[in-house]
Amino acid sequence: MSVSPSFRTFALEQLGRTVRDVRGRSMFGGVGIYAGEMFFALISEDALYFKVDDSNRREFEERGMGPFRPYGEGGETMHYFQVPEDLLEDPETLGVWAAKAVEVARRARKRRSG
Repeated sequence: MSVSPSFRTFALEQLGRTVRDVRGRSMFGGVGIYAGEMFFALISEDALYFKVDDSNRREFEERGMGPFRPYGEGGETMHYFQVPEDLLEDPETLGVWAAKAVEVARRARKRRSG
C-alpha cells in the first residue's frame, strides 16, 4: 500500500481546491485524508478512494469503480470506493463527490458517538 509523493501532492492539491481544511496523514503505507476532523478519503497505490454508503455508492458503481481492498483482490472490502481518475482533472465534480464523502463520514461518526 504505497503512495508516490507526487500523487499524494497532486491529490491533496486537487481536493484543496474545494474541500476546506483538507490534509493528509500517513498511515500503514497509505494516506488518510481529512476535512477538518472528518476522515473521508484515503490514498493507496496511487489511487484515491472516497468513503461511501447507500447514499453515494451507486455513482461509483455506475462508473465501474470498486471498493478498497486492503488485503488484495480476495480480501475483505472497506466502505471506500475508488474515485474515477478523470475526476482528479475536474475540480468542480471532484468537489461534489468529495462533499458527499465528507457527509457520509459525518453521518458515520454521528452513529458511532450517538
